[in-house]
Amino acid sequence: MKKYVIAFCLLGMSGGFVSAQDYVSKVWVSDQGDGTYKNPVLYADYSDPDACRVGDDYYLTSSSFGCLPGLQILHSKDLVNWSIIGAALPYAVPPISDHSPQHGNRVWAPSIRYHNGEFYIFWGDPDQGVYMVKSSKVEGPWSEPVLVKSGKGIIDTTPLWDDDGRVYMYMLMQVVVPV
Repeated sequence: MKKYVIAFCLLGMSGGFVSAQDYVSKVWVSDQGDGTYKNPVLYADYSDPDACRVGDDYYLTSSSFGCLPGLQILHSKDLVNWSIIGAALPYAVPPISDHSPQHGNRVWAPSIRYHNGEFYIFWGDPDQGVYMVKSSKVEGPWSEPVLVKSGKGIIDTTPLWDDDGRVYMYMLMQVVVPV
C-alpha cells in the first residue's frame, strides 16, 4: 500500500512541475490593442497622481509618503501606457534621515510642472512644510529638496506661474481638531 501512496504522490508532484513550467504571468495591461483601454489605467498604488504635458509627452508623479525612492516619474505618449523613467527623491528628505520609517508621512500630493525649460515638483510634508525640487531633464538628476514654506499641516500644493513672471502657490492646511 505504501508503494502506491508514494507512487501517487510522485506522479502528482511531477504533474505540478509540468503545469508550473507552462504558467504564463498575466501582468495587467490596460491597453486593449484596438484603440480602447480598460480601467484602471495604472494598476498600482499611485496615490494623489499629478501629470503635466510637455509637447507630445505626459509626465506623472504621485505621493510616495515615506517610501524610497520617492516621487517616481512616469512617462506616457497616450495617457494609457506608462513607464517609470526615474525618481526625484532617491534618498530621504532632510532633515529627516531614513533611519526610522515614517509610514504615511513625508511626501503628500505632489504637483509636477514644466516652466521655462525646467521641471518642478512641489509637495507638502505635513510635519515640515512645502518642498520643491527641479531639473532640466525629467529623468534627472533632480536638485536637492528646498523647503519653500515651513509649517505644519500644509498639503496639496500647486504652483501657478503668472504671465508677469510671479509665482503663486495654492495649498491646503490640514487642521487637526482634538476630540
